[in-house]
Amino acid sequence: LRTTFERLSEEILAAQEPSGYLNTYYVDERRKLRFQEMHRGHELYCLGHLLQAAIAYYRATGDRRLLDGGIRFVNYLNDNFGPARQPLLTGHPELEMALVELYRVTGDRRQLELAGYLLRGDGERLMLSEQQMTYMFSGKPFTSRSRLEGHAVRAMYACCGATDYYMETGDAEYWKTLQTLWQDMTRRKMYITGGVGSRAQGEAFGEPYELPNRLAYTASCAAIGNLMWNWRLLAAGAEARYADVLEQALFNGVNSGMSLAGDLYCYRNPLELSGDPADRIRNPWYDTTCCPPNLERVLASLPGYFYSVNNEGLWVHLYHAGTLEWRLADGLPVRLRQLTDYPWSGRIELSVEPEAPREFTLFLRIPAWAAPAQLEVNESKQAVAAGSYAALKRTWQRSDRVRLSLTMIPRLTFANPLVAENNGKAAVERGPLVYCLEQPDQTGASVFDLLLDPAEGFREELRPDLLGGVVVLKHRGRALRTPLTEEPLYVSRAARARPTRPAELTLIPYYTFANRGPAAMRVWLPLAGG
Repeated sequence: LRTTFERLSEEILAAQEPSGYLNTYYVDERRKLRFQEMHRGHELYCLGHLLQAAIAYYRATGDRRLLDGGIRFVNYLNDNFGPARQPLLTGHPELEMALVELYRVTGDRRQLELAGYLLRGDGERLMLSEQQMTYMFSGKPFTSRSRLEGHAVRAMYACCGATDYYMETGDAEYWKTLQTLWQDMTRRKMYITGGVGSRAQGEAFGEPYELPNRLAYTASCAAIGNLMWNWRLLAAGAEARYADVLEQALFNGVNSGMSLAGDLYCYRNPLELSGDPADRIRNPWYDTTCCPPNLERVLASLPGYFYSVNNEGLWVHLYHAGTLEWRLADGLPVRLRQLTDYPWSGRIELSVEPEAPREFTLFLRIPAWAAPAQLEVNESKQAVAAGSYAALKRTWQRSDRVRLSLTMIPRLTFANPLVAENNGKAAVERGPLVYCLEQPDQTGASVFDLLLDPAEGFREELRPDLLGGVVVLKHRGRALRTPLTEEPLYVSRAARARPTRPAELTLIPYYTFANRGPAAMRVWLPLAGG
C-alpha cells in the first residue's frame, strides 16, 4: 500500500507547477479557465481531498512530500486571493475542513484564516445569483444561513468545515448557526436511515417534511457527510444526540451504499423500490465517481469514529468487537477490549486495562433507543439513562470489567404527520438498524400488498446463511386478498374496505437491500386497520 501511495504521489507532484498550482484538468486549452468556473468547478474541492489524503499519510508515516505539495498550492492561494486580492469561492465545499485540519498540523494561522474567508463567502464580488449560492451552500456568510438547502453533499461538507472552524476559533455565531441547521435537518429533512437530500434535481434538500420514499435521492456521499458532520459536532459538544445520528447514518444510509461483496455501489439510496429489473440501484462504477472512493475512505477511517480521549478520560461512542490500544491525555497507555455481537446483540462486555492504576472517567454512550439499559462495573450496578453518556469515574485497574446491556426489542417508528407519504404507515427498527421488506423474502404476496399488524409483535431469528449473516424479524401481519394492481385507479368511499388474510412477513436490515439483484423493497409499511 505504501509503495502504491508513493508512486501515485510522485505522479501527482510531477504535475505541480512552480507557482504551486496543481490541477490536471485546467491545462492546455483549458488553462484560461482557471478560477473562472468557481461556482461549478472543482479546483478547490480536489485540493481539499488532496490535503486530507496528505495529512492522513503524514500522520501515519511521517512522510510529508505530498503534504508539502499541498501546502505549496495553499500558499499560492493565500498569495493571490482574499479580501484585498482576487475573490475566491469553493463551488463545492470541502477545502474549508481540509484547511482547518492542515492548520492543526502546521500551526500556520494563514491556513485557518483562509478557511474563515471561504466560510464568510465572497459571492458579491463574484456577482453570484442567490440561486447559485443556494445550490453551492457557499458564496455568502455561513452564519447568515438558517436552513439546509441546495446540494446536500455541499451543505454537509460546508457544515463540517464550519464546525472545524468553530472548534479552533470559538466563534459563537458559528455554533449558533450549526445548532439551527442541525435542528432543521433532524426535525424536518432527514430520513430515518440518516440519509439526506430528498430531491434528484440538484441532488438537493427539499422543503421541510419533503421526504418521498421511492423518489428519495439520498446520495451515499450525503449520508457520509451527515456522519462526518455529527462526528465533529460530537467533538465540539460532547452530547449523545450527535453520536446517535452518527450511528443512525453509519449503520443504515452509509452502510447501504456498498454491496455486501464490496464490489457494487449505490449512488442513491431510496427507501422504496418498484422491483423493475431495469432499475439497477447497485453498480460497479459511476460517471461521477465520488461515492465509491468515499465509501472506501469511511471504511478505512472507521476505527477513528469509535473512541476519543480528552482530559477527563476515554469516550466510547460506538460498539463493536475489537481492541483499542491508545493512551490517556496524560500519556498513560491503556487497552480497552470490547466483546460483543453488536448490532445483533445488545450485550457488551468491556475490559479496561490501563498500564498502571489510574483515575479517569470512562464514558459509555447509551443510545436514545436503548431504554431500559443496564450497566455494571465489576458486578456493581450503575445508574444509566438512555440518550446520554454514562460517566464511570474511578481508579481503573487491569482487572476491571464493565457489562452493558442495551435493549434490542424491535419497535415501530412513526413519522411526523407532515411527512404526507408516510401517513398510516410505520417503519420497523431494532437497535440502530432500520428494517425493510424485500420481495425475495415474501413469496406469497407483493411487498406492496403487505401490512403490519400493530397488535402482533416480532420474532427475532439469527440467519448466518442470509446476506452475510443477519438477524431477520418475523411478523404475523396481513396481506390484501385482492392485489392493489387489480383495483381500479379510483373508487368510492364505500368500496375502500379491503379484505385481508394472515401473512408471515420477513424483514431484513435495510442496508442489505438489492444484494440479490433488483427487487421490490419497502421501508415504510401500511398498518392493518389504518
